[in-house]
Amino acid sequence: MNDLQASKLLSLVLRHDPAKVGVELDAHGWVAVPVLLAALERSGRTIDREQLVRVVATSDKQRFALDDDGDRIRANQGHSVAVDL
Repeated sequence: MNDLQASKLLSLVLRHDPAKVGVELDAHGWVAVPVLLAALERSGRTIDREQLVRVVATSDKQRFALDDDGDRIRANQGHSVAVDL
């Protein structure tokens, strides 16, 4: 999967349909990175941590954020699921 495909998949999961890969977002839209990566792999859509960090860092619209420790990720905007940013 290239970075554009990974970005689109992350947008789908983190903004609109986390259940598609079997993850749950917390009240503020965060999910643990290892949980997300494992869920993506189980669903047949593998993204490794290096690619995830690269997609977050190079997103032209800063669509995603990692927490200060790099342990959790969330979408920054455009959610269709209820989250408190």
